[in-house]
Amino acid sequence: MKYPRKELIQPLSGSRWNHIVSGLIGDKLAMLALIVFVFYCLVALLAPLVAPFDMADPQFMDLMQSDIPPRWISGDERFLLGTDAQGRDLLSVILYGTRLSLTIGICAVLIQATLGICIGLMAGYFGGRIDNFLMRCADIQLSFSNMMVAIVFLAIFQSMFGMAYFQQFAMIILILVIGLTEWPLFARTIRASVLAEKQKEYVDAARIMGIGSRRVMFRHILPNTLSPILVIFTIQIANAIVAEAALSFLGLGMPATQPSLGSLISEGFAYMFSGSWWICVIPSVTLIVLIMAMNLLGDWLRDHLNPRTYKD
Repeated sequence: MKYPRKELIQPLSGSRWNHIVSGLIGDKLAMLALIVFVFYCLVALLAPLVAPFDMADPQFMDLMQSDIPPRWISGDERFLLGTDAQGRDLLSVILYGTRLSLTIGICAVLIQATLGICIGLMAGYFGGRIDNFLMRCADIQLSFSNMMVAIVFLAIFQSMFGMAYFQQFAMIILILVIGLTEWPLFARTIRASVLAEKQKEYVDAARIMGIGSRRVMFRHILPNTLSPILVIFTIQIANAIVAEAALSFLGLGMPATQPSLGSLISEGFAYMFSGSWWICVIPSVTLIVLIMAMNLLGDWLRDHLNPRTYKD
């Protein structure tokens, strides 16, 4: 018995996308969160163009201009958000810091998603011993606190190779550490979706036609598990940014020469009660707004990608 090729894949239907778009337009809070997130992404991409000062300029850091309050307090037209303890323009540093934080968060989640999707597909599709082995590995990973694992690994790396070497590769190390500690969430979610999808007729049709297991998993089953992946991806980016900020606050993240939002908050916390509150408060507000917008988008996607909320 032959099945038409077009029946093997069941991508998200047009009615579901119409439901998502119409729901997004009708939800003012979700629309605002999307606008804020897009604004952050544009600012991160265009940071070298929109920042008032160039961080690569040797004159960017001037201790004679340190701790200048924001413009509405000091009246200094040069520094809209004031300067930090090193005399750097706080607005420029925040723009570059947002770029670093988003880059670390997105790259770390891409690693999580790649590992989790591959492991979840194999576990759910093949089952048996492969499923048991992979899920026990996920259980072992989940039994440890992700933050604890990251702190221990980064502390050992710094002690073995030195602070100078760590600062040189801090961004890559943070991406790998955060990415390799969160993959079980993707793996478990994909596995559950695959267990449901592999029992359907289009998968049986693909097997009857002699299509290989790898193509069945990635070409036919994976497109039908995109809904939970999108939700987890959005929320995990926010979690990865928070994790990077926490590690930077503890002194295990980005160095002061390459400030992220977390390292800016850590640096400014020492001056919080000495009168220079803006060095800590303004980067904190920037981070809070970003995380809130991404969590709102994730919650909205979770509600509107639920099959029970639309009709084909």
